Amino acid sequence: MVRHVKDEAGFNPRIMPNKKNVHVVKHGEDWAWRREGSSRVSGIAPTQADAIKGGRQASRAGKGELFIHRPDGRIRDRDSHGNDPTASPG
Repeated sequence: MVRHVKDEAGFNPRIMPNKKNVHVVKHGEDWAWRREGSSRVSGIAPTQADAIKGGRQASRAGKGELFIHRPDGRIRDRDSHGNDPTASPG
């Protein structure tokens, strides 16, 4: 039997976090972005769009991935900012 363990933000603590990745999550009435595996947020914004801008800057700087979550915690979108595989021929 497989148990899926997640913390209050929906992250599985049994999986090694990639600190380059940034998650945009609901934070009370506001939105925030934080590095994967971090318990503290990197920034807070009043709207999801503003949090995405801040998270995108952070993920580009770290050459990681940006994960945008819905208010219920599910991932609605993701964007890669580094280590993309080269295009395959054909």
